[in-house]
Amino acid sequence: MNIKIDALNYYGATKKYHLHFPPLQEDIEADVVIIGGGFSGINTALELAEQGVTNVVVLEARHLGYGGTGRNGGQVMAGIGHDIEAVKKHVGPQGLQSLFTIANLGAGIIRERIKKYQIDADFVPGYGYLAYNARQLKTLQQWEKEFKQATPEEDIALYTGSEVQQVVGSPVYCGALKHMGGGQIHSLNMLLGSAKAAASLGVKIFESSPVVEVEYGKTVRVRTAMGSVRAAKMLWACDSFLNGLEPEIYRKTLVTYSYQIATAPLPDEVIERISPLRGAFSDIRPVINYYRITRENRLLFGSATRFVEYTPSDFANWNRTLMGQVLPYLKEVKIDFAWGGPMACSANLFPQIGTLRERSNVFYVQGYSGFGVTPSHIVCKILAEGILGGSERYRLLSSIPHATIRGRDSLRPLLVTAGKLMHQTSGFWKGRS
Repeated sequence: MNIKIDALNYYGATKKYHLHFPPLQEDIEADVVIIGGGFSGINTALELAEQGVTNVVVLEARHLGYGGTGRNGGQVMAGIGHDIEAVKKHVGPQGLQSLFTIANLGAGIIRERIKKYQIDADFVPGYGYLAYNARQLKTLQQWEKEFKQATPEEDIALYTGSEVQQVVGSPVYCGALKHMGGGQIHSLNMLLGSAKAAASLGVKIFESSPVVEVEYGKTVRVRTAMGSVRAAKMLWACDSFLNGLEPEIYRKTLVTYSYQIATAPLPDEVIERISPLRGAFSDIRPVINYYRITRENRLLFGSATRFVEYTPSDFANWNRTLMGQVLPYLKEVKIDFAWGGPMACSANLFPQIGTLRERSNVFYVQGYSGFGVTPSHIVCKILAEGILGGSERYRLLSSIPHATIRGRDSLRPLLVTAGKLMHQTSGFWKGRS
């Protein structure tokens, strides 16, 4: 699929941290080596460094944020996967309750990290979950109860009918659940600010250092073209860019694509019409539209194909059409940026963490299924606990089985289409369609 994911997108054009790390050109030793320089790799490295494990090496094949971290929606929303109920049979009622508690930690972790390291990530509070119909509104009513129970200190309120305009200026929604504990960030600046913090604690980061070989054993050896790292433990954090390097986990995800646009800066009165909150929004359908107002008064809007997996011939206009259905007064606005790229999905649309079979010192994290900004901060905190020796939270998350996906490359469009149709059907019965 020919998508220019390395083209300059909104995030690359507005980044505030101009960090450059050298390629690995020597043989070194570490306590932990991490492959992948996105949220998963950098968040885990920072969590380890904060716990005193500072001899950590991060290897990035291209540059930090080349993958999904540098081109996502920047939505800071509640949750850890598409549907926690989907893993109930694996964790039981008590485990499910623990997952509900864990799922609401992400926004707090992000806010605390921004404050601790003075990260300039344009965090703006305020999230709106949006309902198109009475069935979805009923789901929002249930979410309101669950959110208030989980975070009673947050400003959470449900708006219906004409009240919806107080949250978002769109005629298509019948309900809006405002959650001021969520919000939005410039995800690339969040990543780079976190990388700067990790480096200040001793983490060694190398860019332009694609891995060519990994030798497992009591000590793991990771080779690049010009150097190597020997470490007691390692972490695969490549998500949709694993490219078969580790077959055991490569077969446990399926790649699909999402597409985003960013408008030209809009007048203040238009921004006020879109949202008095200047918030971030998404509907609750199985395949969502998501959008937010950036600090420069742009609207960043994204989505993915709903039923059939294909690449729009012009995803700038494709996204503009979807945006115009939601906000008709933006149909003719200028689009300054359009981009897209892959994301790795698991069969149950839940993030995967664990260790390889018979390789207890080789960890992995992948499969955020399009919801990686907030969950990656939760998951990697728990993953670091696992790398450091384990915890009840790590045992819970890593106990969820990860299905192998047959034909994940040769049959990819067919499998993704079938998955989307199943997801849509499931969403109907769960009040999401």
